[in-house]
Amino acid sequence: MTLPSQLYVDGAFRAAKSGRTTTLINPATEQPFAEVAAAGVEDVNAAIESAQRAWEGGWRDLAPGKRAEVLFAIARLLRDYAEHLAEFEMLQIGKPISDARDEVMLGARVFEYYAGAVGKFYGQTIPVARGGLDFTLRQSMGVVAAIVPWNFPFPIAAWKAAPALAAGNCVVLKPASLSPLTALALGQIAHAAGLPSGVLQVLSGSGSAVGDALVTHPLIRKVSFTGSTEIGRRIMELASRDIKRVSLELGGKSPNIVFADADWQRAAESSPMSVFANTGQDCCARSRMFVERSVYEPFVEKFVAATKKLIVGDPTKAETQLGPMVSAGQRASVEEYLADARKRGSKFATGGGRPHPQGFYLEPTVLLDVGKEDRCWREEIFGPVVAITPFDDEAAMLREVNASPYGLSGSIWTNNLSRALRVSRAVQSGVLSVNSHSSVHVEAPFGGFKTSGLGRDLGMTAMEGYTELKNVYVAE
Repeated sequence: MTLPSQLYVDGAFRAAKSGRTTTLINPATEQPFAEVAAAGVEDVNAAIESAQRAWEGGWRDLAPGKRAEVLFAIARLLRDYAEHLAEFEMLQIGKPISDARDEVMLGARVFEYYAGAVGKFYGQTIPVARGGLDFTLRQSMGVVAAIVPWNFPFPIAAWKAAPALAAGNCVVLKPASLSPLTALALGQIAHAAGLPSGVLQVLSGSGSAVGDALVTHPLIRKVSFTGSTEIGRRIMELASRDIKRVSLELGGKSPNIVFADADWQRAAESSPMSVFANTGQDCCARSRMFVERSVYEPFVEKFVAATKKLIVGDPTKAETQLGPMVSAGQRASVEEYLADARKRGSKFATGGGRPHPQGFYLEPTVLLDVGKEDRCWREEIFGPVVAITPFDDEAAMLREVNASPYGLSGSIWTNNLSRALRVSRAVQSGVLSVNSHSSVHVEAPFGGFKTSGLGRDLGMTAMEGYTELKNVYVAE
């Protein structure tokens, strides 16, 4: 498979109507390596109209078993081309190759899950006071816009496309301008697996040019977006004009809560990757750590020691754990936060510098003595930075945890079952892990509270979100 360089519309690659392209930069080398078509409004309109024709022309009415066969075939081809897809992911965002391979396989599992779900997605029969028969139908919406971010381009594209297709919708997929390659390849692979032309379109290009046109187009019936809270607000505003359905997975400032009765040594050794994986470019990153005071100092010592052992370097090497940041601009943004932390007197227990002369690398950074009003404590940094603070009182700690406007993910470490249940109920977050840092399970719903979004990806809940619920009453 060669690097895709054009839009994928109506079952074929084609140049943007304007002829415009975007240059892709390898974050590990800072060198350009590809030119990819940049869609405009004309391309958006053509893709949506093609998708509408495909939906009306048979995809919505295709027997569930036939849809399942196509999705299973897509999953098989994804596995066949896994190494190509992983290399594309590594090139465009600097993701370590071992992580990229795992994420491609995750995407394949997502397609397999929803292929299996197609024939198990039911309506209900409801007894009503008037007698007769009352039943519900889950019906496809039509054309869905799926807008995905650059930090996990391939798996999140699969999270959105697979359930939407399984439910009988057609999808226009918009990857981030920094990371279009695996989404474009997915379009080609899906068509090769038997997906009819027009059912999955892929438009690379800028968010302002493509995203706004998608969200405001009258034929788009739902927008599924993963990205920043700021852009999520704009999408809600634009979608409200014609009451489009919207699901949003947005920012986070997730807590990692460690009680003294936990296996805190294991927590300290494993927690660095809960925040530094993907070089901290993760909305689920546990970037605020609350450690009970009686174990705070030894915990910090072990955590810092584990952080220093992380291998930051060449993403082509299997042993690399952290690659570069995605761009010079993203690294500069994180360095602004670090400069603010120094100005405010935070202690740098480790990190804060650039470990390599070439590439957009940044050391994983551990901050102590961070004020509760400091930017590094309150705002989503989206980089390899964690702030650790001690706590004495559970209730006061929970108030601080929930003072954040975000509520996406988090971890709780305790061996006390009553405490685990109590704190899990109290933390205002859509996804929590007890004695673990695992946020994502294909079978379970994923999404946030408050400004971390609305709606859910994954699990059967996601598939419900790509349907309209119709109630039918038949009189006796």
